[in-house]
Amino acid sequence: MPNIALELGQQSANLGVHSAYGEPIDVDGVKIVPVALSWSGFGGGSDESGNGGGGGGSWAAPLGAYVRKGDSLSFEPNIVSFLAVAIPFVWVAGRALSRVIRALKR
Repeated sequence: MPNIALELGQQSANLGVHSAYGEPIDVDGVKIVPVALSWSGFGGGSDESGNGGGGGGSWAAPLGAYVRKGDSLSFEPNIVSFLAVAIPFVWVAGRALSRVIRALKR
């Protein structure tokens, strides 16, 4: 029987950069590289007979693209997706910071 934890590890090796940055695309001499914020979850483990493992869903939000025109390179954000990701992050970070400050005042 194959070791599921090892198989999950081999499959997740390609998730990092490949899920955040898309393949470069040439459009009329302009090179575009799409950028996304991605998240996925996995679990693993084994017992005496080598059984165990798990998996989770993945999530991605397109943040924008790197655009190369000639010698210049710029990032052009997808404002709607960027705000959809940034607003909850700023809220959570602000809430955590306020709790840290409150704890330090005591």
